[in-house]
Amino acid sequence: MPKKDTAITVIIMGTATPRYGGGAPMNITVLTLFPAMFDGPFGESIVRRAADKGIVRLQINNIRDYAKDKHHSVDDSPYGGGAGMVMKPDPLFDAVEDARRSVADEPSHVVLLTPQGRLFHQAVAAELSEKRHLVLICGHYEGVDERVHRYLVDDEVSLGDFILTGGEPAALAIVDAVVRLLPGVLGDPDSVLGDTFSNGLLQHPQYTRPPVFRGWEVPQVLLSGDHQAVDRWRRRKAVQRTEERRPELLGPAGVSQEELADAKKTSEDDEAN
Repeated sequence: MPKKDTAITVIIMGTATPRYGGGAPMNITVLTLFPAMFDGPFGESIVRRAADKGIVRLQINNIRDYAKDKHHSVDDSPYGGGAGMVMKPDPLFDAVEDARRSVADEPSHVVLLTPQGRLFHQAVAAELSEKRHLVLICGHYEGVDERVHRYLVDDEVSLGDFILTGGEPAALAIVDAVVRLLPGVLGDPDSVLGDTFSNGLLQHPQYTRPPVFRGWEVPQVLLSGDHQAVDRWRRRKAVQRTEERRPELLGPAGVSQEELADAKKTSEDDEAN
């Protein structure tokens, strides 16, 4: 628990009682050293609308408020020597345990944001969106004490094979990706079905008005009104684009050699016309 004379920094968006249809809101708690980084992104757009609807309840807690010394220290030098500082276990354990108590009626899933974690992608976003209380720990410095890895967290996630100054940008991205998958967040629930990676492939090309812009025309099939033909065109284009830009995704997405050949032939025919 935090010190009694310390005011805990908590930013809460959303309500415990949903104003949108359905059950109780999803709870997301972010543990960070820099709560102000979340003010702008979480105060705008889809995340804010989801909170206003009561679909999600966001809480941002300052890890430093759980430090036990007068300087609010959250890091220390590593045993055995070496460069940099390591986040101490006691403020993190206290912060997570406090977060769990704040949503005591829901199971908590604690995720450490670290470059050593499993790679975040759309399937992971869908998995995390099923959790009732998601706790995200934003790492910093040279990492966290190993006892946090072993005895505190349920999961470890990385945004990619690169290094950030802290876990806050990763938390922003993960919350956005998770929240948009919650029922009732997007105006058209089918819109997530066509997203890039939703079916394992990159998204097909998109067009809107005008039908001709600077001499570049919208493909006629999209103007035909034939929904089955449009669906076939979009699938072929998604396969084609994925083969060109992310070919490693084709196998896991279940694209056969025959389908790939058909997509390539269709592309060649389009160019010839």
